[in-house]
Amino acid sequence: MTDCGINGSPYKTKARTARGRLLRMSERTPENDVPIRKVDRILAFMSLGLIVLSILSFLAVIIGSSAGANMSTPLWNAVGIVVIVAPIIAFVLLLTVLISSFVRRARANRGD
Repeated sequence: MTDCGINGSPYKTKARTARGRLLRMSERTPENDVPIRKVDRILAFMSLGLIVLSILSFLAVIIGSSAGANMSTPLWNAVGIVVIVAPIIAFVLLLTVLISSFVRRARANRGD
């Protein structure tokens, strides 16, 4: 019997091919896969923490300015700097994790 689509059509449907693709993507990785290093995990969580800190600082600036706080004090200047600098540092940390994982996987595939 041939592989037919809906109503005996000789063409596969998109739903069938998408389901097959999903099944292939959800397969478990082999047991000899490269483990996640502790440094990578620390860098990833530091990046996440900086993003959360930046969002909270941004909300604090919005609430403080709407409440009429004096934004020229050193505390508010520091909060404003966190809003600007923290996402940049978080992005650099994520790039570091990404590049190190690519290098580690390439070395593992080469057999070094």
